[in-house]
Amino acid sequence: MNVSYSPAGLKPKPELKSNTEGAALTGNTVTLTCHMDQSTGWQFYWYQHTQKHQKNTTDKNSYTVNIDSVSDGGQYWCRAGRGNPVYYTHYSDALWVNVTDQPKTILTVKPENQLFSGETVTLRCDIQGGGDTEWTYRWTVENTNYWNKNIVSEYKKQEYKISSVEHTHSGKYTCRGKTRDGQNSEISDAVTLTVSSDKAQAVLSVSPQKWLTEGDSVTLICEAYGSSTGWTFSWYRDDNEFNYKHLSDSSRGAGGNYTVSSAAVNHTGVYKCRGERGEQVYYTEDSNTQPLWVTGVSPSVSLIISPNRTQHFTSDSLTLSCEDQSNSTGWSVRRYTDSGKLQGCSSSYWGSQTGSKCRISSVYTSDTGVYWCHSESGENSNPVNITVHYGDVILESPVHPVTEGDSLTLRCLYRYKNPSVLTADFYKDGSLLQKKTTGEMIIPTVSKSHEGFYYCKHTERGESLKSWISVRGESQSSLL
Repeated sequence: MNVSYSPAGLKPKPELKSNTEGAALTGNTVTLTCHMDQSTGWQFYWYQHTQKHQKNTTDKNSYTVNIDSVSDGGQYWCRAGRGNPVYYTHYSDALWVNVTDQPKTILTVKPENQLFSGETVTLRCDIQGGGDTEWTYRWTVENTNYWNKNIVSEYKKQEYKISSVEHTHSGKYTCRGKTRDGQNSEISDAVTLTVSSDKAQAVLSVSPQKWLTEGDSVTLICEAYGSSTGWTFSWYRDDNEFNYKHLSDSSRGAGGNYTVSSAAVNHTGVYKCRGERGEQVYYTEDSNTQPLWVTGVSPSVSLIISPNRTQHFTSDSLTLSCEDQSNSTGWSVRRYTDSGKLQGCSSSYWGSQTGSKCRISSVYTSDTGVYWCHSESGENSNPVNITVHYGDVILESPVHPVTEGDSLTLRCLYRYKNPSVLTADFYKDGSLLQKKTTGEMIIPTVSKSHEGFYYCKHTERGESLKSWISVRGESQSSLL
């Protein structure tokens, strides 16, 4: 018996105990037990602060105290009584209940924000001000798929790891800590996990533009669509149409930007990127492709087009030749179409390569794109735009940039031979330059202000597509 007795016939003295070994935490409860002779008929009286302040009376020998604030701590006593008039035992010895504020719980998640199916996610539960207390941890998820709350786990480790998340792991997660004697920390703020059933997609963009002059600066920007944190990126450039080469100077730690500070002709090509994150590395899908077109002052080779114009009718035949001042061997024609396909003439159905020449027997609108010469050693020519139009009217304009001070002749061509040159209106950047008088427009002395988009229009036959005319300075000499 946990009861103290004086000499025979004197009052018994109960023993007061608490279910907590350490301090009680606000927001929890403490159960006090008044150990007394197990014979029946006793009532139990509970006191706080002083023996004159009776807090409660119970029929059982236990009393649960709600610890709402630090003031609920202090000294407690108990005694028992029975009969009428009531016979009381002695008061127990005082029991001191220590109370401290309930510690705050912080739940963190890595990676944050949007998650993707297959990623590894780690939830960490930190008890602020928890000291050396040994905690177990409980995670609860309010799962939108099931409209209820589920206990995820309760164990000693601070971290709860999901090695391969799925859409069904989406929901609002909370955690809290629990001491060995049942005292709980605060419940953490909820953290929402949103898991996409799709794989992460990298998105590549170019700033400020894709068409560059040698020496310009350009930045490739890689992002993970719908997710902004924790990613590092790598960039790749086409080695051939079936293989992309990792750019060894692209730094994984440099965030989402890859900058070419001084573009050269050899930077011409098609680029893509990929993101990764996590200790157990998760990769995005490869990004969309983005081309860079760099026009040099004096590239070692030039792409010659016959017929020598930017726009062509469907069903026209086309010959593209790589001409080098010293040696035209080892060069092949490449293209990047509007549909985003990188293709080489020598290994594709769209053309036939003989030496350094590529012939397209009959062009289609799908042949619209950018064409250039590429050598086995990795050199490039200046890129050239080719546009194929299914309509009956095209604009005849130069393929390569025009030099300041030279003359420029534009013609409006009709698909059918009678007449092959149409009297038409000529436009620049949407503004009328010349009303129909002849089938051509001549600019006798070209200046930089003449750079822009040009097209021609015939009231009955239709209008051409737009073509960009580039103007280079007089001091620049290009092998064309």
